[in-house]
Amino acid sequence: LMSDTHTASLTLAGMTDTDRLGQLIANAATDGTTIGFTGTLGSGKTRLIQAIATASGVDPANVTSPTYVLCHIYHGTRVIYHLDVYRLKDTDEFLELGVEEMFESTGLTLVEWADRVDEVLPSKRLTVDLQISGPEERLATIKGPGEFLPIIRSLQEAWPACHS
Repeated sequence: LMSDTHTASLTLAGMTDTDRLGQLIANAATDGTTIGFTGTLGSGKTRLIQAIATASGVDPANVTSPTYVLCHIYHGTRVIYHLDVYRLKDTDEFLELGVEEMFESTGLTLVEWADRVDEVLPSKRLTVDLQISGPEERLATIKGPGEFLPIIRSLQEAWPACHS
């Protein structure tokens, strides 16, 4: 029996790979996609989000982790909602930000530390987990339900080619 969750594991050799992955995700993600980012501090979540925003026409200089304000909104070729829930007190505080409207919008909603608000995120979402696997190296695990299979497959297919 196939599980409804599909997974791809990609090795990022360094920042260039992180940027490339962000570009691929931005190109593959359809409007209205919510993406949760998890992983240890310093694993590159913000860097990956910067890459996604840059690929969506946002000036990377404007993309910073919204740790203290919880939410930044960027306007590029589409709207990007960048949420960082690291300092969130509880899920109520998260819902007060108006996140349901963000999830239903045509923008991309990118949530750092998504595991902290797991129960109030849409079940239809992509999750990107970044783990530090070496001084420069990261392991990215991308997973999501059935409707994200095309994105996950396209990332897997694009990946080996990036290193030729």
